[in-house]
Amino acid sequence: MISVDGLTVEFGGTTLFKDVSFVINPKDRIALMGKNGAGKSTLLKILAGVRSATRGSVSVPKDCTVCYLPQHMMTNDDLTVFEEASRAFAHLKEMEAEIDAMNNELATRTDYESDSYMELIEKVATISEKFYAIDMTHFEEDVEKALLGLGFERSDFNRPTSEFSGGWRMRIELAKLLLQNPDVLLLDEPTNHLDIESIGWLEDFIINSPMAVVVISHDRRFIDNITTRTIEVTLGRIYDYKATYSHYLELRRERRQQQQKQFDDQQKQIAEAKEFIERFKGTYSKTYQVQSKVKWLEKLEIVEVDEEDTSALRLKFPPCPRSGSYPVIAEGVGKSYDGKPVFSNASFTIERGDKVAFAGRNGEGKSTMVKAIMNEITHDGTLTLGHNVKIGYFAQNSASLLDEELTVFQTIDDIAVGDARLKIRDLLGAFMFGGEENQKKVKVLSGGERVRLCMIKLLLEPINLLILDEPTNHLDLKTKDILKQALRDFDGTLILVSHDRDFLDGLVTKVYEFGNGRVREHLCGINEFLEKKKAQQLPS
Repeated sequence: MISVDGLTVEFGGTTLFKDVSFVINPKDRIALMGKNGAGKSTLLKILAGVRSATRGSVSVPKDCTVCYLPQHMMTNDDLTVFEEASRAFAHLKEMEAEIDAMNNELATRTDYESDSYMELIEKVATISEKFYAIDMTHFEEDVEKALLGLGFERSDFNRPTSEFSGGWRMRIELAKLLLQNPDVLLLDEPTNHLDIESIGWLEDFIINSPMAVVVISHDRRFIDNITTRTIEVTLGRIYDYKATYSHYLELRRERRQQQQKQFDDQQKQIAEAKEFIERFKGTYSKTYQVQSKVKWLEKLEIVEVDEEDTSALRLKFPPCPRSGSYPVIAEGVGKSYDGKPVFSNASFTIERGDKVAFAGRNGEGKSTMVKAIMNEITHDGTLTLGHNVKIGYFAQNSASLLDEELTVFQTIDDIAVGDARLKIRDLLGAFMFGGEENQKKVKVLSGGERVRLCMIKLLLEPINLLILDEPTNHLDLKTKDILKQALRDFDGTLILVSHDRDFLDGLVTKVYEFGNGRVREHLCGINEFLEKKKAQQLPS
């Protein structure tokens, strides 16, 4: 369906990837993977036609509809949510107007035998067949289903899009793309602004849709659930397997082991051949064997072993000072905005060493509760922090609050005190900011690099209560795995707001569910909580 041939992308003297070729077939569901900076988003933009490659071509059939969801976009501020989403059907109204215009032309022309008249009849027949194959009678119902599935309430439908944050506008754009029912859907980090329930709805939609999908996502559970093929962009080349990402990693590891064995065996044969040549090169009786081995060496193709990306941060939280037995106690806590309650009468106790998740749909109060704990907002009821509680806090906007004019080194140097000042360069190196990297200005850093910089700030002082609000949105899978292990090993108390099911799995043992103005405690991990939720939603 879409053919990619010999794509090469170069900029600033650097080759991002070279001579990349593959085909996107009907109904393919492809995970486009690789570490941050490998070129995934660039490749997706080239497929979408919004960016050009240095060399190579992308061939798309004329009748193939390609829709693209970038990481950042702007919606129309003059329309309501429902009106903006309904724009997905604007092309059908244009098609209907075109059919009407051609029928009117046919009714007024009299050159019935001409070639142009026959061509017009064929054209109107073709477009009419395509138009009437689409069921327009239920489009409002389809818009409603898409918006509700992506987390909107019916009361949101008539609100202007200007009242919504960037994350919610992204959902409107996603609804528009899904409603267009394209042949190929290109998605760049679609889950970053979705809650767990909306991610589940999107998974079901994609799985049950006939369209081809190419998706970039750092949500391992999401990509493993929806994709059947993995294209990894790494070190300037691609690896293409008909397998989920997790299965692909196993296959690639086995492939590399086989390559390494073949390489080692070949090197042994080369060493033996060279030794034979050196030993018998002046011996008349061995001349033929020596020449034969020389020719063999000249023609030999050296076995290549796939390069491994060994760059990784080294993250370990320092030992925690001991806090009181109950770092956080909430009693009758409530919060309202403009008279509308977010939650009310929330009471819970977080014990020392607990690792808990705040879960629920966006807008139900997870981040609001975090801000209340941090004493950033006023609230009803009482929130008590335990004895000797020392908080480390990563907010959703922490990365955007960094001073963009400072370098990486200056950012840490400005806040480090005491012994920490002696370890700044070691710390930066452990977070992949070694050498010249620490002289980069914050404004040129990627989202993932900014998150890593914020994590360094958390390590500068010993803490025993770590509160992380969506820390994984811009981290690649490898970095997320390292952060997850560091949090497992963290001997303090952890409060984690995240929609990443794979990240939460095996990390948290208690879930606080935010919804319908209440906060409910579940003494289980994230998977058991989600299974329980799914069972409750099934019709009895």
